[in-house]
Order: sequence, then C-alpha cells, then structure tokens
Amino acid sequence: MVKNYSETFRPLQIAVLTVSDSRNEDTDTSGKLLVDKLGEAGHALAEKQILKDDLYKIRALVANWIASDNIQAVLITGGTGFTGRDSTPQAVMPLFDTVVDGYGELFRQISHEDIGSSTVQSRAVAGLANGTIVFCMPGSTNACRTAWDGIIREQLDASHKPCNFVGRLKAVDDGECESREAG
Repeated sequence: MVKNYSETFRPLQIAVLTVSDSRNEDTDTSGKLLVDKLGEAGHALAEKQILKDDLYKIRALVANWIASDNIQAVLITGGTGFTGRDSTPQAVMPLFDTVVDGYGELFRQISHEDIGSSTVQSRAVAGLANGTIVFCMPGSTNACRTAWDGIIREQLDASHKPCNFVGRLKAVDDGECESREAG
C-alpha cells in the first residue's frame, strides 16, 4: 500500500550499497558519506552492504531490497562508469517499473560545474520499483555528495515542494498503532 505523506517530513528506511572491487568497511568513504547524510536528514539506515562489481549479485541484492516490506529507498554508489567491470546500470535497470530519466540528466548537469565534460562518463540512473526508489551514482565521495545534496535529499523529503517521491513509496510499519473502533 502506498501512502501519501506530502505535507510533513516522514523518515524513510533506506538501504545503502557500495559496488566496488577494492573497498571495504574501513575504506568505503562514499557509503559512509551516504549513511551520514541520510541520518542527518532524519532517515533510518535499513541495511548497508559492499559488493564486488558483479551484475547478478547486485541485481539479486537490490531485487531483495525492492521486494522487502521494510525498505523504501536504495542508494547505490559505484559501478556506473564505462570500464568493463562497471555493471550497476545493467544490473538494476531491468528491475525498474519506471525509469526516472531526469535524475541522470540533472546529476550530469550539476556535476558539470565540478568536473566539466568528464560528466558524460557518468551513467547515473534512478528508477521506481515496487514502491521503492533506487538512486545509482558514481563511486567517488564527491559524486555522492553532489547527488545527495543536489537531488536526493529533497526528493526523499515529503515537505519538499512542488513534488517529491515520498508519496510514491510503499508504507513501512513504523510501530504506530491506530485505534480500532469496537464493533
């Protein structure tokens, strides 16, 4: 069931995935930045993982998160470039019910201010699947900061006007009880 929380901030359950053949928990500065940013914004970390750049392992994990009743957003850092090992877009795009074309376009526009024409090598993508929003961004810490500060933070905030994604996301049982009428 999708609920519309269009008026006030509503904390979301967010999963973070770092796709990297070389990073671990000690060296994952991009994943750590995203965890810190979502926490500062008032959201909750549902799960965090680091996976090697393997199309099928990425797809399987993200599919499980999308199917989960307790995850409303997924942030993926890494695997969006043009090397032979970069497979994040190919892994997740078949899972999307709807591609959010504007995310990649806006990310590259904002990135151009920092890195110039090199931004054309970013395959940042986003999509909606089963009431879950998935944002994929490059693996650099600066790219994650650009994506969060310039796009994602506002789009995961129900109070952001004129629109945001929160009303399109699945509801998560947050422990609140509704009274029942005796009948």
